[in-house]
Amino acid sequence: MTLPLMPKATAVWLIEKTALTFEQIADFCGMHPLEIQAIADGEVAQGIVGYDPVANKQTTAEQIKRCEADPAARLKVLEAANPGAKRSKGARYTPVAKRIDRPDAIAFVLRNYPLVQDAAIVKLLGTTKETIQKVRERSHWNSANIKPRDPVILGLCKQSDLNDAVNAANTRAVREGQPIPPPLPAHAEDEAA
Repeated sequence: MTLPLMPKATAVWLIEKTALTFEQIADFCGMHPLEIQAIADGEVAQGIVGYDPVANKQTTAEQIKRCEADPAARLKVLEAANPGAKRSKGARYTPVAKRIDRPDAIAFVLRNYPLVQDAAIVKLLGTTKETIQKVRERSHWNSANIKPRDPVILGLCKQSDLNDAVNAANTRAVREGQPIPPPLPAHAEDEAA
């Protein structure tokens, strides 16, 4: 069930500006009808400024009028009203404690998935091409301590994102006529580390 942003403030606005029933407002805001009644009586949400769901594109004035005319009708939150649902793909924040693990993850991807391009690694792990090049050439300041470790286990990316990057690299290799290297056996990974 999708709820509007700032449900209490939305409930305050609906109580003050519409003739909707407490049940309709409660259903729309994801609250109990008694909470709505307490807000209307001034017992709860004192000092909360009403949040207009029409101006903020969470519902329409037509929907409100329709529901005011029919107490059995229910308001619905519009699809575009939930801005937190979609996250744009872009640089993601990596906590300071995990940044030291990035070179290990880069080494893992370079060793196990050599077809993945640097740009995909940059996007996947939130690093730079310069860092990837230094890990590849073993000129990184900490290269003596770099051990290839799975970025998913380190918490630097999701398994689905890693799979997508590998599949895209393999698809590109097939399209260009390059052979796809077989995955390393589990014991070879331990020996290579």
